Amino acid sequence: MIERAEVAVGAVVRRSDELLLVRRGRPPAVGEWSVPGGRVEPGELLMEAVVRELHEETGLRGVCGPLVGWVERISEDYHFVILDFEATVIGDVEPTAGSDASEARWWPVSEVAALPLVEGLAEFLYDHGVIPTIV
Repeated sequence: MIERAEVAVGAVVRRSDELLLVRRGRPPAVGEWSVPGGRVEPGELLMEAVVRELHEETGLRGVCGPLVGWVERISEDYHFVILDFEATVIGDVEPTAGSDASEARWWPVSEVAALPLVEGLAEFLYDHGVIPTIV
């Protein structure tokens, strides 16, 4: 039984014509690709959560930029309100999977829609001009 909605954040990170994605290593959506992100901790600012989750899941340091958009994900087990922000990586370091991620890598934006993505991510990224197609 869901007691309340939880606030989560995501980091939408682009490098030229590539998008940073992580393969989820834990439920929900194990094995599917997503932007780095997760729950906001009590007392944590949204921008702090974006930077922390980016580092925890990819090993990359970054800064949080403007809000891209938000979504809600509801099932019998959870209700997440997810706010996705642009983020910029500091330095020229390649991502390495950590914490909840089983893999982290840059994908060409033209290939993202063909990946096994978490529910609704392709549409969200397309609607906000991050990827060119969802087909």
